[in-house]
Amino acid sequence: MATDDRDVLTRINELADEEHALFEREARGDASEADRERLREIGVQLDRCWDLLHQRRARRSAGMDPEQAAVRDERTVEGYTG
Repeated sequence: MATDDRDVLTRINELADEEHALFEREARGDASEADRERLREIGVQLDRCWDLLHQRRARRSAGMDPEQAAVRDERTVEGYTG
């Protein structure tokens, strides 16, 4: 399935909006354990989306096909070190 950068950015924005709402709930002391788990899941999904976007941009910059970029698994993306 073809994806373009706009699709990835749209998904990032959707996840960030949801994350923000959950952070606000947490700040008010109204977050449930399910909300906290969802925050963790959103964090992983955001990392995977950003990774995909960076891959696409790097491939394009190198003269390669950005469509060959692929979503990497959680273990790979979350295993990065700074």
